[in-house]
Formats: sequence, C-alpha cells, structure tokens
Amino acid sequence: MADQQGKLTVVLGASPNPGRYSYLAVERLAAHGHPVVAIGLRSGNIGNTPVTAEHPALENVDTVTLYMNAEKQKQYYDYILSLHPKRIIFNPGTENPELVKLATAAGIEHPYACTLVMLSTGQY
Repeated sequence: MADQQGKLTVVLGASPNPGRYSYLAVERLAAHGHPVVAIGLRSGNIGNTPVTAEHPALENVDTVTLYMNAEKQKQYYDYILSLHPKRIIFNPGTENPELVKLATAAGIEHPYACTLVMLSTGQY
C-alpha cells in the first residue's frame, strides 16, 4: 500500500446497520484518516467502506478492533493472529481471556477499551 497516514484497522463484527457501534467505529476511523477493512456477517456498506464476509490477506495491520462476543470470536482466532496486528482492541462486551492468552503469546497488545472513546480522546 502507498504511504498511509493512519493506522490500518480491521473492524471484526462490522455491521451495515447504522444503529450498531461497529458501524460508528468504521465511520469514525475513516473520518480520522485510518484505512479500514470491515468484516462482518452481512455484506453492505458503511459510508464508502464495503463490509465483507471474506477474510482478506492483509499486511501492515496496526489494529484489530472487535465487535463480536467471545464465542463468535473463536472461528476468527487463526485469521486474527495471521494478520500480525500490533494490537487487538476488546470493546465492551467482547472480553475474551482465551484470545488474550493467544495475543499475549504472540506479543500483541490487547487493551480492554472502547475504540470510539479512544478516537474521541486522541488515544487511538
């Protein structure tokens, strides 16, 4: 990819439903200049960002931010780890000690935080 100003972020559990926090996260990440890959169960669009059910091969992933519960995350463990992100953000309701152990073993940061709050406070 060309010179990226923002941090490449994968939103896992993205929804084209405007009432979902994942929708707001994709919108706000893009508004803050972060390239976003939105992965969800249903395809659609969030602004100019397509939502895909695919698991695209990606390089230079800074962050995976989670918007699905721990049980649904299990099928994505291998994919998440294959991206070699610098961090995995566990948004409220996505806490998962099992994935935290895998992330720790792989040297991946894993804050329990809120992507929307991090963006609004300049901590992203």
